[in-house]
Amino acid sequence: MDDQQLLRYSRQILLPQIDIDGQQRLLDSRVLIVGLGGLGGPVALYLAGAGVGTLVLADDDHVDLTNLQRQIIHGCADLDRSKTESARDRLAALNPDIQLRQLQQRLVGEQLLAAVTEVDLVLDCTDNFTTRQALNQACVALRRPLVSGAAIGLQGQVSVFDARRAESPCYQCLYGDGDDVAPSCSEAGVIGPLVGMVGSLQALEALKLLAGFGEPLVGRLLLIDALRSGFRELRIKRDPGCGCCGTGAGNE
Repeated sequence: MDDQQLLRYSRQILLPQIDIDGQQRLLDSRVLIVGLGGLGGPVALYLAGAGVGTLVLADDDHVDLTNLQRQIIHGCADLDRSKTESARDRLAALNPDIQLRQLQQRLVGEQLLAAVTEVDLVLDCTDNFTTRQALNQACVALRRPLVSGAAIGLQGQVSVFDARRAESPCYQCLYGDGDDVAPSCSEAGVIGPLVGMVGSLQALEALKLLAGFGEPLVGRLLLIDALRSGFRELRIKRDPGCGCCGTGAGNE
């Protein structure tokens, strides 16, 4: 770490839970962010600001006018640009020292496995059940921690699934393997600050896991009620019969 980095990250380094060693771990880390919208925007901005060394940005979508109400990483000048390009430019302006990689595609199959293999942690900032299940399966298979967030209407949630821990449930333990029946933001609507809250909490959980401090949301589901400004926590357990991480998947 050079003098400029010590100055840039000094407010984090002052925290005894992070210190020099924790900051170096962040600088050495590689993270995959899947989805550069309402959740992925604040995730990417805070991780870039914190000095996470390599951010892999994955999204196959383009910036639309309806995105700008909540997807704060993009601006009017970015309309019709790919979200990965728009996000890359914003993040490079924020912190030119980090490495930024673009995957302007929907990650499936071998491409998904290859992307997860190359990183230390994955953030699920997507908005559809099929992609969430595929990310979960890849993270379980490759033993990568997965930080999951979701927001719709005035309700949000955050959890961490860490296949490195024997007691940790996976996403499928919680939601099963059924079809996606939840409405999308285009159908049900969503308030901008709520996705900012969820994305910020996802970024915080990622920093805790990467730098090695605090108690991550493993085995816990944090529920956010924006209408009443309330938080509630549910304990979740690993399902021994889970088709992804349990005996239902042929695991010991």
